[in-house]
Amino acid sequence: MAEKKFTIKKVKQLLNETPVDKQLLTQLQDDKRAGVQQALRTYYHRQEREQARREAFQQRLVIERSYWEKGVQYVAGIDEVGRGPLAGPVVAAAVILPHDFALYDVNDSKQLSATKREALYQQILTEAVAVAVGWADNRLIDEVNIYQATITAMEQAVADLTVRPDQLLIDAMTIASDVPQQKLIKGDAKSASIAAASIVAKVNRDHLMAFYDEIYPGYEFGHNAGYGTKAHLQGLANYGVSPIHRRTFEPIKTGLVTGKYSG
Repeated sequence: MAEKKFTIKKVKQLLNETPVDKQLLTQLQDDKRAGVQQALRTYYHRQEREQARREAFQQRLVIERSYWEKGVQYVAGIDEVGRGPLAGPVVAAAVILPHDFALYDVNDSKQLSATKREALYQQILTEAVAVAVGWADNRLIDEVNIYQATITAMEQAVADLTVRPDQLLIDAMTIASDVPQQKLIKGDAKSASIAAASIVAKVNRDHLMAFYDEIYPGYEFGHNAGYGTKAHLQGLANYGVSPIHRRTFEPIKTGLVTGKYSG
């Protein structure tokens, strides 16, 4: 019986299904139509990209697995966002992932689009063993400096976890804790737990800054998250400092102005 010859449109549809039938792939290899061969090349290229994505994710779980294999059950990744902005808090998150975690797109939040971060954020909250967020507002930042405020936010996040961690993995920091900790430079690119924490912290802070944009319009906090963009600096020139601005940060520190908000 002769093999069925699909239309090129149908071939593309079948190659987008998961999983793709192996017998179909063998059949398409012998199909001489240029459109079919192009569809096959696209399919195999997509498979290669997917495999690379999976392998990169597995690499980001190497450190966690090294602890799990030693019997360390709960490994928490900790990261922060918001050290550089002129306004708003610094936000930290702590995330404990399950041992079968497999959200391959979880990576350094800076490498992801806002849409992807939002989708992953919801999935992380659903799948994680525990998630907690800590923060330090602009007043504390001005009082103790951004480095110490970041530590405070991280310590709060760890303290608020509903499951006590056995090991901490922290992005480029150390904190006061009786839980063993490992400091990882560029940890959000090396550890899936820290990457998950970076996403949680980023999404939480972005939501908060969008809320502040409604309360203190004119700085475009919803678009710049408090960073010193041209629009933000123009807002400072027009309205002065708001109650959420960091007065110890330049150019606010040496160019303090009065305006619409009392600060």
